[in-house]
Amino acid sequence: MEAVVKKFPEKPEEAVVERPSRAEAEAAVETLLRWIGENPKREGLKETPKRVVKAYEELFGGYDHEPAEVLGRTFEEVAGYNDVVLVKDIKFHTHCEHHMVPVIGRAHVAYLPAGRVLGLSKIARLVDMFGRRLQTQEAMTAQVADALMNTLRPQGVAVILEAEHLCMSMRGIRSEGSSTFTATYRGVFADDPAQKESILRLTGCAR
Repeated sequence: MEAVVKKFPEKPEEAVVERPSRAEAEAAVETLLRWIGENPKREGLKETPKRVVKAYEELFGGYDHEPAEVLGRTFEEVAGYNDVVLVKDIKFHTHCEHHMVPVIGRAHVAYLPAGRVLGLSKIARLVDMFGRRLQTQEAMTAQVADALMNTLRPQGVAVILEAEHLCMSMRGIRSEGSSTFTATYRGVFADDPAQKESILRLTGCAR
């Protein structure tokens, strides 16, 4: 199988990289198994390289999609509605780009329409798409906000992420149960403190 050249989207450096073949990816997993002291030939591990590569296709499938594709069409028929749209408690899983260890959390995403709205499920799909990439929580927060601003052109966007980083609870400091809070505001939510405070109250994040 020939290697595929793929341009991964949404990376600041916009680097073009050569994607290895499936066989090369499976060989890399086998190398890691040997490196940790395991025997890749033993019964329980014989199919592990194939399973890991298949799992990675799903876990990191966000690289194969663009925000505009995920968000799809917008709607102008809002029956005069001109207030905040908020989707709370969107559960997500991602992997930190430093250790490739899971990050588990929930997102709150709000926007103030400027004549057009999205199907509500599209917001959850956008969070899921960015979650299926190697991430920092700070970057993912900004990516969701910018994608909504660029696609929907609303009056403003607010994105809040709360997550537990297993790289902290499983290794290093091993601080179990701690959570990280990140928030970013665009448009009216950045300019108007009352609008920002309203979102914090609605999401239960006000201190």
